[in-house]
Amino acid sequence: MSKPAFLITIDTEGDNLWQNHDRITTENTHYLPRFQALCEKYGFKPVYLTNYEMAMDAEYVAFARDVIARNQGEVGMHLHAWNSPPIVALTDDDWRHKPYLIEYPADQIRAKVDHMTKLLEDAFQTKMRSHRAGRWAFNEYYASLLLEYGYQVDCSVTPRVNWRFSPGDPAGQGGSDYRHFPDAAYFIDPHNIARAGKSTLLEVPMSIQYKHSGLMNSIKQGYDALRGKQRSPSVHWLRPSGGNLATMKSVVERTLAAGSDYVEFMLHSSEFMPGGSPTFKNQEEIEGLYRELEALFSWLSERTRGMTLAEYYDATLAEQASGNKAAVN
Repeated sequence: MSKPAFLITIDTEGDNLWQNHDRITTENTHYLPRFQALCEKYGFKPVYLTNYEMAMDAEYVAFARDVIARNQGEVGMHLHAWNSPPIVALTDDDWRHKPYLIEYPADQIRAKVDHMTKLLEDAFQTKMRSHRAGRWAFNEYYASLLLEYGYQVDCSVTPRVNWRFSPGDPAGQGGSDYRHFPDAAYFIDPHNIARAGKSTLLEVPMSIQYKHSGLMNSIKQGYDALRGKQRSPSVHWLRPSGGNLATMKSVVERTLAAGSDYVEFMLHSSEFMPGGSPTFKNQEEIEGLYRELEALFSWLSERTRGMTLAEYYDATLAEQASGNKAAVN
């Protein structure tokens, strides 16, 4: 690729799911056009990874269908197991525990993937090609279903992050451990999603870097262990958290310096709304978010080119084909 790709992924879901345990609202739909306009200003194309409640919001569906029709973005699938039909209780309070999809029985996982895929394709009149797991929980069975239903890109892997200490079902083992997964795009091995293989499903891991050097990170982990603390390694994401513009730029620079042909940004749709998340609680903090997004996007526009996940997949295949042709010649 002439320039690395800038991939914008938005987990498009209900309002403040961190704190709302008994209801789901979708008011954040009204705040997405402003973000879309900012992306288009710099030639970037967001991917709205959409879950059940948003797919049932008529205003969001109209917004996203317009984005698709103008080729200014993509809709993919995002699945929160606890409120995505068919609903079968897994715990004593699924809305509070928010169990991972991979904790459900296989037949229920299949039924939920089937329902969501068909719902989204009917609502947006387009093939679902891209996917991110709810709460980042992914495994081989889940990957096999994505392949079966024709998905081409997954972006559930968060390299260097261990979600085992983030519970879903209280009787479960926590989330996925991605500490030893690749941090660049790879076609997965369906029998071991932590390594490259010959499937048609391209894994596009999040852009995440350690906060500390390898040695310092090991020392810190050892110190935490001695204190009896269990937690994932300390990392920085390409993700706004308020006042972290320099950190996001550093993640970009380190990722590209390591040879990656893309950087991947993420945020939740509800984080564009005042009070839609614990991070941006009021309009003043939202304005601060947009100042940092404007600065980041302006800076990235000189270094990257905007792509959807599906476009990145097509470009990856084209580059592979070109390389194979050159090798034969």
